[in-house]
Amino acid sequence: MLVSVSTEEIALFMINEYLAQHEGKTLEFKENGRSLANVIKTIISFANTAGGLLIIGVKDKTKEVIGVLHPLQEEERIANAINDSIAPLIVPDIEIHTYRDRELIIIRVPHAAGPFYLKTAGPERGVYIRFGSTNRIADDELLNSLKLFAENRTYDELPSPKGILDEKAIKTSFEIVKKHPTQKHLEALNILTEHFYKQIPTVGGILLFGSNRSRLYPDALIRCARFRGITKEKIIDQQDFSSHLPVVIHEILSFIAKNTFLEGVIGKIHREDLPEYPTFALREAVINAILHADYSVKGCNIQIAIFDDRIEITNPGGLPFGQTIQKALAGFSKLRNRVIGRVFRELNLIEQWGSGLQRILELCKKEGLKPPLIEEHNNQFRLILYGKRTERRQLLEWEQILLGYLEEHKSVSTKTAAKIWNVSDRTARTRLKTLITSGRLQRIATSEKDPFAIFVARK
Repeated sequence: MLVSVSTEEIALFMINEYLAQHEGKTLEFKENGRSLANVIKTIISFANTAGGLLIIGVKDKTKEVIGVLHPLQEEERIANAINDSIAPLIVPDIEIHTYRDRELIIIRVPHAAGPFYLKTAGPERGVYIRFGSTNRIADDELLNSLKLFAENRTYDELPSPKGILDEKAIKTSFEIVKKHPTQKHLEALNILTEHFYKQIPTVGGILLFGSNRSRLYPDALIRCARFRGITKEKIIDQQDFSSHLPVVIHEILSFIAKNTFLEGVIGKIHREDLPEYPTFALREAVINAILHADYSVKGCNIQIAIFDDRIEITNPGGLPFGQTIQKALAGFSKLRNRVIGRVFRELNLIEQWGSGLQRILELCKKEGLKPPLIEEHNNQFRLILYGKRTERRQLLEWEQILLGYLEEHKSVSTKTAAKIWNVSDRTARTRLKTLITSGRLQRIATSEKDPFAIFVARK
């Protein structure tokens, strides 16, 4: 028997779903629309970053639904402000919905090619983007990235006039897959591009095969370190890798293998040494970082940190514009570096774009490992892998005390944790951060510096 569901019932269900979430990259609550300036900045940020949903009539910290007193007038006021304040023109979907006898204004903002900016501040200083649950003015690097996105170009497709290609490195890499690239082939892969009627290397071509890459792009290296224990207090091995990208993958995996454990398993006939982390998952994770790093960001590089209980792989640049973690896990592809992606596929280093994270999750699940943790933090993307020793590590006394407290209580604040441990707030913050990075706790907050942040046990 078919059951008829009204539009309002669907809306009620969706609002409940949103209220169960916390503010973030694509969701924001506002108590009211009195501060039109902040409403406009949020809409600009959503439009430039990945789209989003703004709900007016809900307190952002407590999520108390208080409603909007005069929703029709408020809707008109917001619509007029959007039209008068934002350029280029953007038309979000604005709806009024009743929730438990209170009226809410729901603004759905699409992601589109801008950059969108605040008219009074202009296109250079009025562009806002979304970082977590905050709106920030785009710096020059992000502004350039937004302009490239609007032109449907990637940073690695840009010409690199001073770049010099290492022809031997190109030949060696392609010989492995029994291919002999001609100049036309290099042009088709966008390793070479036309610039002022000359064929010169692209940024991607130099990142892949440049003989002077380190001079032109000194931050395009991979920094690896092995730490003792579960914090960064003591380094026991470290190395920076700046080889050509098709080669560096093997070098990094060798460094990880040297700094992780093999477990001896006795079979029916032979003894087999099994790695602490699934080799294919590690390979996918390293390639994923190389493919999606934002090489235009100055002063940042890909970092691989190995601890006793996990490996953290961090690359500069959050997710590409228009992308979210949810979309990435669903297989929605948004490649940041098209040249590197094309060449990696040509060299059989990847099969297809957009499925790396899915494969990593599947491989870890198949091995019975703790699910990887995926984070987008400010302008960085981090993947945390947990090995076979993660669950075996003995919990420290202070960890046991807090996790025992959370078995009886739903959450804990920094101040409460400090009292439980009888330590300073600073020490409590350090310990809580350690439990977060080890995957045992989850922080719930409205921003990085939210004084009302709470911590819950990760299930």
